[in-house]
Amino acid sequence: MSQSALAREVGVDRSTISQLLTGRGARLPNAQVVGECAVTLGVSADWLLGLSDRPETAADVLANTLALTEAPRALVDEQIFDWHKEAAGYKIRHVPAGLPDMLKTRAMLEWEYAPHLGRSTEQAIGASEDRLRWMRSTQSDYEIALPLFEIDSFAKGEGYYADVPAETRAAQMAYLLQITQQLYPRLRLYFYDARRLYSAPITVFGPLLAVLYVGRNYMAFRDTERVQVLTAHFDSLVREAYVSAREVPEYLEKLRT
Repeated sequence: MSQSALAREVGVDRSTISQLLTGRGARLPNAQVVGECAVTLGVSADWLLGLSDRPETAADVLANTLALTEAPRALVDEQIFDWHKEAAGYKIRHVPAGLPDMLKTRAMLEWEYAPHLGRSTEQAIGASEDRLRWMRSTQSDYEIALPLFEIDSFAKGEGYYADVPAETRAAQMAYLLQITQQLYPRLRLYFYDARRLYSAPITVFGPLLAVLYVGRNYMAFRDTERVQVLTAHFDSLVREAYVSAREVPEYLEKLRT
């Protein structure tokens, strides 16, 4: 944009714009001129004044660092899968809302999702199984932290899992034991005591982003500070785990018997 064009858009003389750009003007621009220039150029007023090294407006910065997206009641939905592909090769830290989908048997997936997916259950499970296989075969390291009461309630068929058939629970426990041993150390499962530590469902995709699951939506953070805060939170769950990754097979075997 030429100086004359900018002056016309802002509503000032061309000489005013020229003085601002050369830095030889005796006067600082008033707030209205700064604001009009920022709006016309699509940048932040702070950047124009040299107060920030980011030219984006505050709204754009917020949009780029925090996104609210829909979280359909499904298995590995497209958004989650896209985030996993984006973070391929990075460590992924995960606190699931229940038993982690990537460690469930087909019978368990059918029990959990059939009420929501109806006739499309088989098709959805088939598509998700392909995605789960990809996630398990990628070079990413997975750390999963699960509340102790979640796995205990499942093993006993209590609470949320009261209606799961005994044979489905038994097969699921056997599969958990098998896959945690088979994929260790690339997959590490931890059980933490929720009476001492609490966590909402979160997933941290390496240094790239952290996602908070709030039910019908995901809150995705991409700014370094918040990703680091949620990474530190997850690491505290691992440090304070009641059952470490090495102890998980023994604990699962004890629950099975």
